[in-house]
Amino acid sequence: MRYLLNGEESTRLCFRLLEEDDFNDWLPLFKTYEAERFLGLAAIPTPQERCRKWFDIVQNRYENDLGGMNVLIDKISGRLIGQCGLLVQEVDGLKELEIGYSILPEFWGRGFATEAAKRCREYAFARNYSDSLISIVHIENIRSEKVARKNGMNLEKCTVFKEMPVNIFRVYAPA
Repeated sequence: MRYLLNGEESTRLCFRLLEEDDFNDWLPLFKTYEAERFLGLAAIPTPQERCRKWFDIVQNRYENDLGGMNVLIDKISGRLIGQCGLLVQEVDGLKELEIGYSILPEFWGRGFATEAAKRCREYAFARNYSDSLISIVHIENIRSEKVARKNGMNLEKCTVFKEMPVNIFRVYAPA
């Protein structure tokens, strides 16, 4: 579980592993059009099934040392507000390390995704996990594009990832 930030913190957030008890707290994300469209889950009919699929994906990553999404807990309220993490991905035939992030709708627009993504960037570069990091952003996902840019990333290319049109944003490790 090399790429996980379990036990790490940022200014407002604590990072921990996803647990089965988080299911009902995480479910509201999968009732949104954004989750369906931008996470590639539109073919799955119900929010409960989409959430279950997400949990299965996260657990598979944990078990196979492919990084994974860490649950983000607000230090003040103690509430689950989202997930963020380092993910091993294959993009256009190349292994890449991605910073992925998803925030529950009620917490959108408060800078949590940016804060968590920056912490992931710092963590990965401090441990020399890669010379660069990417974020894979659906071409219509303006919110996630803004997070990538605030995390110091620049648009590198447009491609297809898991049958979706995406932009690849990249940041390089400091020299």
